[in-house]
Amino acid sequence: MTAGGPEVRPLWRGRVLAVLGIVLVAFSLRSAVASLSPVVDHVARDFPMPAAVVGLIGTAPPVCFALFGLLTPLMERRLGLERVAVIALSAVTVGLVGRGFAVDATTLLIATALVFAGVGMANILMPPLVKKYFPDRLGLMMTLYTTVMAFSTFLPPLVAVPAADVAGWRVSLAMWAVFALAGTIPWIVMLLRARTEGTAVGATASPAETEAAPAVGDRAQDQVEADVTDPAGTASARPSFEDAAALSTGPIVTAPSSSRVFSRLARIPLAWTLAVVFGTSASMAYTAFAWLPTILVEHVGTTPQQAGLLLSLFAFTGFPASLIVPVLIVRFHATTWLYVIGALGAVLGLLGLLLFPAPSIVWLWVLLYGLAGLLFPLALVLISIRARESETAVALSGFVQSCGYVLAAIFPLLLGIVHTASGGWQVPLIVLTALLVASIPAGVYAGRPITVEAAWERRHGRRW
Repeated sequence: MTAGGPEVRPLWRGRVLAVLGIVLVAFSLRSAVASLSPVVDHVARDFPMPAAVVGLIGTAPPVCFALFGLLTPLMERRLGLERVAVIALSAVTVGLVGRGFAVDATTLLIATALVFAGVGMANILMPPLVKKYFPDRLGLMMTLYTTVMAFSTFLPPLVAVPAADVAGWRVSLAMWAVFALAGTIPWIVMLLRARTEGTAVGATASPAETEAAPAVGDRAQDQVEADVTDPAGTASARPSFEDAAALSTGPIVTAPSSSRVFSRLARIPLAWTLAVVFGTSASMAYTAFAWLPTILVEHVGTTPQQAGLLLSLFAFTGFPASLIVPVLIVRFHATTWLYVIGALGAVLGLLGLLLFPAPSIVWLWVLLYGLAGLLFPLALVLISIRARESETAVALSGFVQSCGYVLAAIFPLLLGIVHTASGGWQVPLIVLTALLVASIPAGVYAGRPITVEAAWERRHGRRW
């Protein structure tokens, strides 16, 4: 370790499998979700697709993500990050293949729910995996991770329909399982390697070395605590994000249980502000994909084809954001300004749609609204750097994403109800704007350079 943080080493040195595993997981997260809706019309030619089923498929992602956001930390506690990653990707693989063999709307829904269950687990695991394997390269790996996710968001809509036209919708749906299956291989190899190395170490270690291990863990934990609080429980020197990540790689002997961690997180304002940040980001995305084309057609007066292109413009705005946001946060701590720019830019876009709904300039309003795409990579990076220990990062990821996806599941439905009650899109646009403005204080609070462990220790005056 260097004086300013963990020792920086080449990205690939000893971590090739981890890089490949994270990239393939990131690709599978979005491609699994985005590959169905473009070919629903093809599916409907073979068997009926009731509107209720289509609606459930549209609502299933945030619901499954919220549910498995709560369950995944418990599984990780018992099985470890890598084993749960294999389980998650296996569920995605089986679900994707199952969609290709669906015989009616019910079996398609069941297979899709299995896909989203696996994706929900993997969503929670990604920030802690990056933190565990790349404490010295957080900015670079979060950039790579979020960029691959952004790429795999708009790739399936481009490929799915031509593939369905050539080979059929079953092949179009099932072919994405190749990437999820490939994603399991690096983690399986690392698990086998760790088991082999652990057996070898256990066979050669002396009793004295075995007994000394807990003492090392105690010293690592003591060092973490010394860097955060003084004996009176007040803050002393704030460790850098890199220092916190490096210290978290040491063995922790007395880590709190998952239930205790969740209970503590629920009493920390920082955890709730992170949940608001993530929930606002997810709500903007799911609302746009659910309602933006309809808003553009009914409120602005665009054609359905133009509305589809404008939705693609909204989605593409997140691509450059995924390239720059992680680096700006990890290297320059620009969290607050990035959140304010993203939120206020989206507010300007929504106000433009509300007050000046002219087809000739609607592209500008959609582009500004697309600045909400800054919030998603920002939220993911914050989950990684606002936890000092790997175990806490898993629990924080589950807490934040579960709460956030509950909001994302409710908000598009709420907008539909408000639209029906008001008879237009003016009031729903005002509600969207209000959510963004109300979230700005949470974004500013989440920008404070402190971990949830340190925040809890300051509040309670004792060790995490």
